Amino acid sequence: MQKNFVLFVVLLFAITIACWVGFRESRPQQNYQSQTKSQNTIDANTHVSKVQDTNLNTPDANDQYAKEEQINIETKQYKVTLTNKGAAILSWSVQEKNGQWVDLVFPESAPVMATFPDSVYKIVSKSNDKIVFEYASREGWKISKTYNLSDTYMHNLNIVVENPKNAAVPQINIGWGPGLGAGNKKTKENVYETRALAYTADKPNKFKKLKTDSEFASLYKWVAIDNRYFLAAFIPEQPEDFDKIILTKSDKEHPYALTLTGTVPKGVTTKKYSVNFYLGHKGYTHLETYNLGLEKTVDFGFFGLLGKIIFKVLTYFYKLTHNYGWAVIMIAVVIQILVSPLTLKSLKSAAAMKRIQPAIKDIQTRYKDNPQRLQAEMLNIYKSQKVNPLGGCLPMLFQLPIFYAFFQMLKNAYELRNEGWILWIKDLSAADQFMHFGSFNFNLLPLLMGLGMLFQQKMTTATSDPTQKIMMYVMPVVFTMVLWFSPSGLVIYWITNSIFSMIGQYFVMKKDAVSVKHF
Repeated sequence: MQKNFVLFVVLLFAITIACWVGFRESRPQQNYQSQTKSQNTIDANTHVSKVQDTNLNTPDANDQYAKEEQINIETKQYKVTLTNKGAAILSWSVQEKNGQWVDLVFPESAPVMATFPDSVYKIVSKSNDKIVFEYASREGWKISKTYNLSDTYMHNLNIVVENPKNAAVPQINIGWGPGLGAGNKKTKENVYETRALAYTADKPNKFKKLKTDSEFASLYKWVAIDNRYFLAAFIPEQPEDFDKIILTKSDKEHPYALTLTGTVPKGVTTKKYSVNFYLGHKGYTHLETYNLGLEKTVDFGFFGLLGKIIFKVLTYFYKLTHNYGWAVIMIAVVIQILVSPLTLKSLKSAAAMKRIQPAIKDIQTRYKDNPQRLQAEMLNIYKSQKVNPLGGCLPMLFQLPIFYAFFQMLKNAYELRNEGWILWIKDLSAADQFMHFGSFNFNLLPLLMGLGMLFQQKMTTATSDPTQKIMMYVMPVVFTMVLWFSPSGLVIYWITNSIFSMIGQYFVMKKDAVSVKHF
């Protein structure tokens, strides 16, 4: 029973992850980027009509400036294309550590951050760090939009509305989406990982996932759209300048679009809006430097505190080794040392259970027709030999949160994206992909882990129960399936644990290899 219980707990955990991974990899994906331009135009128009006040006069695109122009800016950090139509962004690509560029704007979502998207602005000035757009309406009000770009991922947008005639000014909108780019590598799952987030303005500040259609903007210090590795966050200098945070989503298969809305009060001749915006990766250490709580967008999972601790230790070891693969191995060794008392207890329990199996089998044969006597005799053996049937279970249960926290950290920490180890391991945040056969990836590390786990099971398991024998072979297969799609860094961590466990098992079983007399 005790082995069945241990196997049940581990197998349940493994099957849960296997189902989750399999579901994410195999479920029918609707490629958001493959939708037609016309459909997205309809969605965009629907979105705009929802957040604008239709009772106000909408600026006419033919008022003054009819020619649409584009501005291209390229630095070491980003490549940007802006348009004077809506004074908006058509594309915003950031460069990754491996030199690849990731466009954070879906082509079908462009333009983003448009204000009066049908209006063609005049380009007043442009440079690599400052672009000024201006639009004057027939009603007598004028708007200017100034993009102040920096050599980091944090930038600024200034909007100034001048209304000397106290005319009705349409709603001021600043939006992003639907969706947020992540590069071709994660296109299939990106739609389902895109979230709308906010951070409350009042202390104690709270991190919140937005689900409702609208929120009062003054309640939040910043709002954002994110996916696993990238973030588009908007931090108004005066949150009360904006009225609402509007979320739109056409259906469950499509990501959110987020819009900040502002109203120019009647009688105000000049109204200013200033919004800092972050467009870049979600490196936890990097986001911490802004002291805005942006690092909370990094999802460390249910055991978030444990995941953060593991990440901090991993980062420390990286500074020593300059290689995250070796850092993973070092942290696996440290964790093994910390849990060594429990591991040793587990190994001794497994060795003791294997040692008393002949006596257990003999009792089961003699008292197979007398369940009460059988139970009493088995308890007597456990007591006389000082064996705890559950001794091997608790250490394993203790390590499950560590395993899960490590899994979430490796999967979501941008620092490990495109970071290799040795040989064919080029990305610790993805499966190792040792060889390719068409669309099938042969991952060697999970297979080695499964074989090692099978060997480890045979070292410790001695049973005549057919069910337990089957489970002994099923577990390595299930874990191999689980880790087949998991980050290679997690498999390296598990293999390191297995190696240390097998070494410990060898010495414990060698010392404890004494047969117990039959009762």
